[in-house]
Amino acid sequence: MKYLFPLAALALLTACGAANEPASSSNNDNGQAVTYPETRTSDTIDTYFGTEVADPYRWLEDDRSEETAAWVEAQNEVTFSYLEQIPYRDSVRQTLSDAWNFERVSAPFTEGDYIYFSRNDGLQDQSVIYRKKEGGEEEIFLDPNTFSEDGTTSLAQLSFSRDGSLVAYATSEGGSDWRTIYVLDAETKEEIVEPLTDIKFTGISWYGNQGFYYSTYDKPEGSALSEMTDQHKLYYHELGTSQSDDPVIFGEAEDEIHRYVGAQVTEDDRYLLVSASVSTSGNKLFLRDLSESDSDFVTILDHTDSDTRLLDNDGDTLFLVTNLDAPNQRLVSTSASEPQPANWQDLIAETENVLRVSTGSGYIFAQYMVDAVAQVQQYDYEGQLVREIDLPGVGSVGGFSGNKDDETLYYSFTNYITASNTYAFNPDSGESDLYIQSGADFDPENYVSEQVFYTSKDGTRIPMIISYREGIDLDGSNPTLLYGYGGFNISLTPSFSVMNAVWMDMGGIYAVPNIRGGGEYGREWHQGGTQLNKQNVFDDFIAAAEYLIEENYTSSEKLALRGGSNGGLLVGAVMTQRPDLFQVALPAVGVLDMLRYHTFTAGAGWAHDYGTAEDSEEMFRYLLDYSPLHNVEEGVTYPATMITTADHDDRVVPAHSFKFAAELQDKDSGTNPQLIRIAVNAGHGAGMPMSMIIDQAADILSFTLYSMGEEEVNLD
Repeated sequence: MKYLFPLAALALLTACGAANEPASSSNNDNGQAVTYPETRTSDTIDTYFGTEVADPYRWLEDDRSEETAAWVEAQNEVTFSYLEQIPYRDSVRQTLSDAWNFERVSAPFTEGDYIYFSRNDGLQDQSVIYRKKEGGEEEIFLDPNTFSEDGTTSLAQLSFSRDGSLVAYATSEGGSDWRTIYVLDAETKEEIVEPLTDIKFTGISWYGNQGFYYSTYDKPEGSALSEMTDQHKLYYHELGTSQSDDPVIFGEAEDEIHRYVGAQVTEDDRYLLVSASVSTSGNKLFLRDLSESDSDFVTILDHTDSDTRLLDNDGDTLFLVTNLDAPNQRLVSTSASEPQPANWQDLIAETENVLRVSTGSGYIFAQYMVDAVAQVQQYDYEGQLVREIDLPGVGSVGGFSGNKDDETLYYSFTNYITASNTYAFNPDSGESDLYIQSGADFDPENYVSEQVFYTSKDGTRIPMIISYREGIDLDGSNPTLLYGYGGFNISLTPSFSVMNAVWMDMGGIYAVPNIRGGGEYGREWHQGGTQLNKQNVFDDFIAAAEYLIEENYTSSEKLALRGGSNGGLLVGAVMTQRPDLFQVALPAVGVLDMLRYHTFTAGAGWAHDYGTAEDSEEMFRYLLDYSPLHNVEEGVTYPATMITTADHDDRVVPAHSFKFAAELQDKDSGTNPQLIRIAVNAGHGAGMPMSMIIDQAADILSFTLYSMGEEEVNLD
């Protein structure tokens, strides 16, 4: 079973504006003068279906150029100089540091003779993996804080061999998606093979103790951070051999593109399942019987019209989770000898609520989302309901998974005002006991978290959870963070965040709508926010903002929009469509150039949600109409904006954010600051060290409140 656990010299600054207009500047409402770095323009023009589109900041896409590095350094100098003038910034940072300074311990899991778990003492940059024998003393097994001096190299994956005697783990440097895999003797903790390098978007699936399957791309000849990675391949690494000799198991055919390939070996080492996708939605599925030498792959699904994966097997019976002919998902069983859809039998049929499924202790656990909150049912392998599980409250759960011989399973429970607690679950009796109580100094009894429903532009009913400190006056004066995502079938279910808890402690409101494009109501909800339906996502978010204002939670002057990645696109699109609606915009690591997103790294795989400018003239014009980069207009006053990105983000390359910032700084006609904060030696977000997380959170909250005109902050 798998468990996861200097820029250019200052002298180069002159290169940024060598052929440029004088640097633009503004004087904001707080009296701070902001002079932006000069950003050179070029005459780059692309033609789509006879329409010319200028791209004056194309040169910022070159992440290896000294000119781009100098621009980054100059922008950071302006941004941090501005942030340093916020009078309560240091106090907010200290408050966040104090709030995060509590021990965090994961649920345990057993491998071989040891019980493993992770722990962070509070402010450690990376959590540490510990282990102990039953009744024995605990010891450090793996300490990612030793991977690099600055804490920016993180543990990205941890996977033990079948008997727990070996372990493979992957590291990420500076948040990059490119990984290195190390293999240790679990008892001695000594490396037993040369590290495997240049691995991207992979699982680590062991075959007994002999070796493991992994996936990667051919490394680009140019920039590893921005060039396209289009053909994913599955490899097998046999221990004792060189990585260069690893055979390609799947994905070598040049006439068939698979951008994402993954492998799973069944717990009994009988079968290998391979999933192959061209996009982030929909996959083909193939089966190989590993008990027969040189067996061929058997096709289970030869199309990408569904999302289908293996849950488990019992001998030659396979259990598959699928949304084929079931938009909300179902669990089916089939024989490995005839695994095609015509032979599938429903074990847990589709219902009106979205299904997620896990296994452990010889049982199946069906987790349903009911208006974005969890309900869990326990089944046996015959599909018979054992019980409905009593949860600690209304919120989200994670866990209910493990090996078939585990006597105890663990799950976490959380919501927006309840820090995550871990519970031990007895699968035979159905009883839950608190196993690890969060050490967060935050009492949910002092807060309110309520679910409301509002109507979007086209009449669609949208749920939203609004959380705040009990006793505040809902008089329209409350600083409010409206957070959204709206894409890729991702569901925003209630979860606790130290940053958001501090925001509420300071009198703020935190609101999360479950807008279309997500997975809260199944495949149709997702499809309702994709491609030529993408405007629905922005309309849903705009309607959420209008609801908060109409119901007197807040006002436009006290409202901030925040989102990351696809959520960064959401914020960018809404701030350019309705700049009057809110005071602050916080787009993070966003997809902001909708005409070129698919030309970078694995961006082409996002086309299922977005479409591309090459698909058709209709799709091109639709993308152009909402692309944040292309809809910044002269003479418009935009909200106070702080774009956040990172120099090692190879998921959504920082050029999106760079070009968007340049457009805002050049065209905005108001006095609100248009800043970009670029984290150095960090990526899309995963693995960011705690010190950087706290620094960034402090800057976001301080900038937001300062831009709302808050002269002081309640930090009691």
